Amino acid sequence: MPLTAEDVDRFEASRARLETIAYRLLGSVGEAEDAVQETFLRWQAADVDRIEVPEAWLTKVLTNLCLNQLTSARARRETYVGQWLPEPLLAGDPMLGPAETVEQRESVSYAVLTLLERLSPNERAVYVLREAFDYPHREIAEILDITEAASQQILHRAKKHVADGKTRTEIDKAAARRIVEEFLAAAASGQTEPLVRLLTADAIAIGDGGGKVPARARAFEGAVAVAKFLRGLFKPSEIKRAIVGGAPEVYAWTANGEPAVVAVVDGRVVGVMCLEVTAEGIAAFRNQVNPDKLERATARWATSDHGEPLFNAF
Repeated sequence: MPLTAEDVDRFEASRARLETIAYRLLGSVGEAEDAVQETFLRWQAADVDRIEVPEAWLTKVLTNLCLNQLTSARARRETYVGQWLPEPLLAGDPMLGPAETVEQRESVSYAVLTLLERLSPNERAVYVLREAFDYPHREIAEILDITEAASQQILHRAKKHVADGKTRTEIDKAAARRIVEEFLAAAASGQTEPLVRLLTADAIAIGDGGGKVPARARAFEGAVAVAKFLRGLFKPSEIKRAIVGGAPEVYAWTANGEPAVVAVVDGRVVGVMCLEVTAEGIAAFRNQVNPDKLERATARWATSDHGEPLFNAF
């Protein structure tokens, strides 16, 4: 039977929640939207009148679609050119989802989304459903067709894998901007020492160009190596301007709830660098420059009141 308008409305009432779950599970906007659309097609083909709890049914279908996607994504990422990083979401993007608790905010941070790549598909699903959406283990067990005890054990393993020995620091928007401004001032100084003072001893810098924009295949590691890389990154160059199509305007912003540097050329976001801040200093720079992963950021940027840039890079 074709869906009624009421049936469609019931699905649409869940769409935003489904998208936020799918994004956390997959780290990709396009893949998340595809999973939600496939869930709708399954809803359309189902006998919806016999579904007692639509939200639970939709969540189970979506989660299992994402698990299948994660399994195939692992194979694709083995052939990905260079480092693979999630697609960043700029401040205010509805796909970021709920942010009332520390767990919800952390689960969508760029740092944690990157760490979630270490997990098995089941570990990632349990972690996201429990930490970000507070699903009880009983419901998670039903979604994944496992026992409640297994769900608890999987969460314990997942949290252990995600913990990386650093205590991330919760900061507000104003503090995030100050951190980014201080970093950019140091990076633009042309000197290594001011940058080293801002970093942890074991700081890393990672870039994702997807083979379309030059990015080092391996991470820079250690405060001195990272500082030298960042100093060079912000050094003016005709080659850099040619690669991105001009001299980027540089803004202090937030992405996935973390302090971020956003580089924009003619209204097009050409780079989003997320900073992982700890009590000891900046522990990581994760720079997304793959243009395929910046389309949503560009669309979001066009609707944002972002003010004037701090400076023009390159």
